[in-house]
Amino acid sequence: MPNQFVVPQFLDVESKIIGPITARQFLIMLGVLLVEFVIYRIFLNVIYVILLGVPVLCIGLAFSFAKVNGQPFHFIVLNFIQTFRKPHLRIWDKTLSDADIRFFLKKVDEDVAPPPVRKAPLERSRLNELTLVVNTGGVYHAEDDV
Repeated sequence: MPNQFVVPQFLDVESKIIGPITARQFLIMLGVLLVEFVIYRIFLNVIYVILLGVPVLCIGLAFSFAKVNGQPFHFIVLNFIQTFRKPHLRIWDKTLSDADIRFFLKKVDEDVAPPPVRKAPLERSRLNELTLVVNTGGVYHAEDDV
């Protein structure tokens, strides 16, 4: 029996480092708390901290914990950005004339490689001898027939 190997499963599950929190979620929330602290130190006014801090906190929570169709939220945002950076309408720009197309379709005969060397085909009698050797398991020898 061949050796059995353990096939890893659940490769898409991230490792948990602090309770149910993954390393990615922890680092995102750490960055959000750092931004919140900077907002607090700059403005020192509760109204400004609430007006600027709550949206930053909501965005941070969405990026760290929200999933859409099983994918993390930051993948969805990246796909959204890439979609809008590409053109919405694709138009075929046919700027080549018929003469240009004919020019590109011309075959250029540059350094034509010689055809590969082929072995001479086996003679019919030799094939019969080889067939007999194979069919008899090597018992038949061509010299015995003479």
